[in-house]
Amino acid sequence: MTSPETVIWLQERTTLGILSPEVLNAIAQVIEKQVVPAETDLVREGTAPEALYILQEGQLESNSSNESNPALACGFLPGAVIHLKELLLEELTPFTITTVTECHLWVVPAAKLRALVTQYPEISQAFSRQLVQELAQVTSALGYEQERSVALRPYLVTKAQRGIVGTSRYAVRLREQIREAAADRKSVDIFGEPGLEKDNIAALIHFGSSKRREPIIKVNCGILQTSGADLFGRAGGKPGLLEWLGEGTLVLNNIQELPEELLSPVTQLLKAGTYTPVSRSGEPPAQSRPSQARILIVSEKTQPTIERSVGHIIKVPPLRVRKTDIQIQVEYYTSLYTRSRGVSKPHITPEALRRLQSYDFPGNLKELKNLVERAIVQAEGANELTEEIFWPAETKKKRFRLNLLNAYPPLRRFLRSPWWPDRINYGLTATAFPIIIAVLFIGPQTRDRNFVLNLFWAWWWPFFLFLFPFLGRVWCSVCPFMIYGEITQKLSLWLWPRKLKRWPREQAEKWGGWFMFGLFSLIFLWEELWHLENTAYLSACLLLLITAGAMIFSAIFERRFWCRYLCPIGGMNGLFAKLSMTELRAQQGICSASCTTYQCYKGGPQKGEGMETNGCPLYSHPAQLEDNRDCVLCMTCLKACPHRSVEFNLRPPGIELWTTHVPRSYEVALLFLLLGGIYLHRLPELLSRLGLQLDLTQFWQHLGLSLLVLIIPAAFTFASYKVIQVSYWLANYVEAAKSKIQNPKSKIQNWIKTRSFVELAYSYLPLVLGGNLAHYLRLGLGEGGRILPVTFATLGLSGEQLPILVAHPAVIAFLQGTTIIFSVLLTMLLTQKIAKQPVLSLLWQHLVAIALGVSMWAIIVF
Repeated sequence: MTSPETVIWLQERTTLGILSPEVLNAIAQVIEKQVVPAETDLVREGTAPEALYILQEGQLESNSSNESNPALACGFLPGAVIHLKELLLEELTPFTITTVTECHLWVVPAAKLRALVTQYPEISQAFSRQLVQELAQVTSALGYEQERSVALRPYLVTKAQRGIVGTSRYAVRLREQIREAAADRKSVDIFGEPGLEKDNIAALIHFGSSKRREPIIKVNCGILQTSGADLFGRAGGKPGLLEWLGEGTLVLNNIQELPEELLSPVTQLLKAGTYTPVSRSGEPPAQSRPSQARILIVSEKTQPTIERSVGHIIKVPPLRVRKTDIQIQVEYYTSLYTRSRGVSKPHITPEALRRLQSYDFPGNLKELKNLVERAIVQAEGANELTEEIFWPAETKKKRFRLNLLNAYPPLRRFLRSPWWPDRINYGLTATAFPIIIAVLFIGPQTRDRNFVLNLFWAWWWPFFLFLFPFLGRVWCSVCPFMIYGEITQKLSLWLWPRKLKRWPREQAEKWGGWFMFGLFSLIFLWEELWHLENTAYLSACLLLLITAGAMIFSAIFERRFWCRYLCPIGGMNGLFAKLSMTELRAQQGICSASCTTYQCYKGGPQKGEGMETNGCPLYSHPAQLEDNRDCVLCMTCLKACPHRSVEFNLRPPGIELWTTHVPRSYEVALLFLLLGGIYLHRLPELLSRLGLQLDLTQFWQHLGLSLLVLIIPAAFTFASYKVIQVSYWLANYVEAAKSKIQNPKSKIQNWIKTRSFVELAYSYLPLVLGGNLAHYLRLGLGEGGRILPVTFATLGLSGEQLPILVAHPAVIAFLQGTTIIFSVLLTMLLTQKIAKQPVLSLLWQHLVAIALGVSMWAIIVF
């Protein structure tokens, strides 16, 4: 390379280009060329420099023993000038320089360089100017960084608190979403319920990304200026957070609190990656600027506009669906707290863990963390965290409940024993039922001479009507109809091995209830027109017809399809069971966290303390029961469960009717049919009270009158509901008129709304049950005590000398009247609970309940 070419190269490629051509030409004259092989030390740390080196080709690398100043370790590329400062200031070399590749160097020996500096003072002056410029740049950069640090410090997020703890599929999926979001620079919307540490998830995304060394700040949207000046800055004025942030990450916390004026600018930032600084009034709008910052959004709910503008959407699952992770979370929070306090780590008992898993944690992870820390403090150094320490962990569904299985362990043992209900069913009931049918057919045909007929009408009906408020649908667990259905099912599978049909659930849910309603209507008419209660063989035919239905459908479908969807007695039992003060349920948390086999529902072999069963005969999972309608208290789930999740609770009677109940129109139809049945049973008394002289021996007249009696009570209640609707409409109309007069542009704030008729109809349930019980009390207290002489009469013997136990008519009337009054009061109370409206607004329905109670009193008590 000639001297002019060398001068040009020095001017264009090195920092010596600030010197004049004359000085550069003088330097070019003394340059020596040197080739150094790779992996060779060019200079060593702490030695006097021997020459000025200019790297022409290749790559150099420095390293230093000074660990406190990592900046000394750097690389050199072609054009680098090495040791100029050290030679001019007569300093030692600060680091060792090694060749990475073979390097071509221009070398100016130290003596020749000093001679040039003496000859050309310009070299020292240029070097001084360069140092001053570099110092000014460093000072400016330092000032900028200090100002940037001051601006960002109040919002700075220093680190992620923790990772995602847990092994559930929700935790695994959440970790995958975080990794996917950290792999690029797209914006992310992180939303979920309070207490889920969503801001920590934002930190995990940032610190897992390639820009982890850049700052991350969190800004609460509720405190942002409506102008956006603190976020976007001012045109020609103070920078905003986005400008200070550079390539860092901005977390917009609680995006739902973002001022409406900023919704459009933030959307533009998310979509286009640009923002517009705020202009002062009277000034033209500023030009939009690009933003290099990454935007992470944290909110409790998704915002439609924001959702369409982000690259990733992460829905953080609540803790109530991650019950599998609760044990790991508790262990993690326990370890954190005990390590920070320097105390020994306690062990959490299985009972305490089950209690935590049964709780829904509305405050999610934050609530669980606080609960664990408080439990450790309350334990006061104990080795175990027991169930009692976690006393707040109780769901609303579990309030006012007492688990009788825990309170009375012998009850648990009995219900899990072979006696309930299998030995009762296949030992007693299955044997007694054919005998009962035979006695009804071949014995005397009247109730005063046939003990089975007496037992059915004077004992069974009042006893189980009385039992409904206590044990719900317990009769169905020992019902002979379904026992013979199960026997038929087993025999048919033995004789003809096959796979039984699965339930047509959709059709059964839609039409099964109406089938029960129609069948019960026919039973009522048959009972009234043919006097079933005093005709033994017809009562036997009724029992056999219901049993035949159970047997036929059991031979076709698996489990107890007839029981759940078609049995008329089961439909009545399920309706009245809603009023029961007991319930069979399971702890949802334990079921979702610990159970993987669902043996209570599907059946299966013995597991732990869980016994081998065929699963729930009604295909009901105890953790998913809405009310008592679909539970027959067979205790199959209690026997099958290996986790002690199943509970038999004492509760406020009928609490679900005003909390979580789901109304069904066919149930309401059956309810009003049972209401009409009370009047149908007392048809002669009703005609007498109305002063009507009608001949009930004429079949068609009797049939028409019976249908009318069944319909009128329902029509009466429906008419009262329409009156309530009209009164509500009038009240709203008056309120609207007043509001328009005072302020034509105003809207009605407190618009009165009524519940639907199907919902309110369930409030008559206590009255229907009470009316039926009052009717059968006469048979139970007046004829039930004659069972011994009636039994002897059935056998053709004289039992006139045998003792009888019957109540005085006045006592019977008192109990009947008390039952009706109590039922009316409960109906009015239940109406208020379901409707949640002032008493006066429901006055018509209360009056109808009272009127029905008075009419029942008139035809039953007197």
